[in-house]
Amino acid sequence: MTKFADSKYVKALCDITFRSYDHGWDERNGGNVSLRLTAAELAEFDDLTEVKRTYDLGFDASELAGQYFLVTGSGRYFRNVIKRPELDSGLVKITADGSQAELYWGFEDGAKPTSEFPTHLMSHIARLKVDPNQRVVMHCHPTNFIALSFTQALDERKLSRLLWQMQAESLVVFPEGVGIIPYMTPGTNEIGAKTAAKMTDYRVVMWPHHGIFAVGADLDETFGLIETVEKAALIYSQIMAQGGQIKQRITDDQLKELAQAFGVEANPKFLA
Repeated sequence: MTKFADSKYVKALCDITFRSYDHGWDERNGGNVSLRLTAAELAEFDDLTEVKRTYDLGFDASELAGQYFLVTGSGRYFRNVIKRPELDSGLVKITADGSQAELYWGFEDGAKPTSEFPTHLMSHIARLKVDPNQRVVMHCHPTNFIALSFTQALDERKLSRLLWQMQAESLVVFPEGVGIIPYMTPGTNEIGAKTAAKMTDYRVVMWPHHGIFAVGADLDETFGLIETVEKAALIYSQIMAQGGQIKQRITDDQLKELAQAFGVEANPKFLA
């Protein structure tokens, strides 16, 4: 019998959640992640035949009808997922009418998907319209990136350019820059809609004074995207800690050379 608990998908989720916790991005029960899976990918597992319970989504997710998501649980700690994935994560399927998620595996102690799950689904919907390879939404609390939301203007162009100028990798990894929404109460459909609207143009969205939402084709890519953004923010924090006197920086011409060398298109609104 092939069990889903032993699958590469569960093992990958365990690895990425622990690495995120170990980086200091997911204190206590902070953070959540969802991985989209297809029925074909799950066909080999013999223990996914029974709907154990259902969850109301609170919005119309019918554009994802029939899609499966491996998602972390509400109130659960990332550091524990690796030890007890069957409790702290679950595999759900979106119903045909898009109003509910059906649980097929996990959440064995009665847990439910993260309170941010509707926001995840809204972002999946938005990204799939521009990227058919979209699979992952990840939310966490990178310290230095959050700190920028207190010290910098919440201006997408200015913040994106600052992060690009901190290291050569930034422009290559997120050439579209970073999206920003206003500060909003998390766990609501309102913040989900605002975030999803930004996902049309960006793979990284700042939640000021709170954290980051990032998307990608797989868990490693999404984790690496956040890692690169946070590294750039850390470099800036170190510059400020060393007195804040920037004596040289990556110029616009050098950023253009980077984009050309690596075959990426820098956001033309941010790099003339």
